[in-house]
Amino acid sequence: MIDSDAWPYFAYALYLAWLTAGALDFHLHRRTGLSKTSGVRESALHGAQLACVGAGVLLWLSFYPNLLVSALVIGLAGGHAMLGYWDTCVADGVRCVSPLEQHVHSVLDACPWIFAVAICASAEPGWQGVLRPRPTFTWVIVLAPAMALVVLPWLLEFIAAWRDRSQRSRAL
Repeated sequence: MIDSDAWPYFAYALYLAWLTAGALDFHLHRRTGLSKTSGVRESALHGAQLACVGAGVLLWLSFYPNLLVSALVIGLAGGHAMLGYWDTCVADGVRCVSPLEQHVHSVLDACPWIFAVAICASAEPGWQGVLRPRPTFTWVIVLAPAMALVVLPWLLEFIAAWRDRSQRSRAL
């Protein structure tokens, strides 16, 4: 069992591992030419998945953890899972999704549920939205690596896919 004093450090290490898996996924997308194959459609789904995860993180950063926040985060994890399935359908047969990328996806698919369970485990009774922002330091150490490791790579992926789509349409 993890010592209660060590739990925040362990949870943060898991969070950074999750973000690192996301960064690796975007690297694998570039390597397989996503912008020229499944393009904007797949990249937009990645953005929607990031929005689901980001909304869950913002809920955790902003509100008192109770049953309402737990239910919302479970819903967002479910939305992420459905978008992940759709993402796979879009890429299937259009772009090579290697065994390594499939394994990275398994990590990315599990993490929102782990996050949701952790929030549910710490939830207090109540269905009201009680604003209780975490300290500024917590916001910084949570959002800064997310921006650098997954949001920026996604934006670059989407811009490249949009640019390649525009070039293909002009060529026709």
